[in-house]
Amino acid sequence: MPNPEETYPFDTLPDYLSPGMRLAFVGINPAVYAVQKGHYFARPSNRFWSAFSRSRLSLPIREALGRDRLTPEDDARLLPFGIGFTDVVKRPTRNASELSLSDYREWSPRLLARLDACNPRVACFNGVIGYRHFAHHILGESKPIFALGPQPRPLGETRLFVVPSPSGANAHFTLQDQIDWYDHLADFLDNLI
Repeated sequence: MPNPEETYPFDTLPDYLSPGMRLAFVGINPAVYAVQKGHYFARPSNRFWSAFSRSRLSLPIREALGRDRLTPEDDARLLPFGIGFTDVVKRPTRNASELSLSDYREWSPRLLARLDACNPRVACFNGVIGYRHFAHHILGESKPIFALGPQPRPLGETRLFVVPSPSGANAHFTLQDQIDWYDHLADFLDNLI
């Protein structure tokens, strides 16, 4: 179910967040195409759903739903499994490069409020760019060193994790790389006490 706490003066994707959830995926911002379709990572060239479906992270979900592959239409269906979605910036654009520094400055505290309200065990940022801006504005890291995987500073009880951007424009990583990172995330979640 969408999070009714925050409303927006433009069409965007709903936040799928609930208290005590296991994992919140955090995108940079919704693509206009995704908003038109009404689902996270909806563009066919985006590798999120292909990689997530092939990873160990989705295995219990696929087994419960009796399917081998998950699609953008499954975004809201993941909430009962403790997995949700939100974005650093909720304003949709055709490309994340259209966001300004003031967008990140304005929206990072709002993401913090959403994460504080649901207190997920892990917040996984899909892409270094969104995490970099969030870390700068919220964690006060002026020149942080960014590495993929678990981040050294938690956000209260929420651990932070960064995976490569699943965007088809991210040519630095293959589909298999993306699958491997979701498998690392699955291991990280399993090892949390």
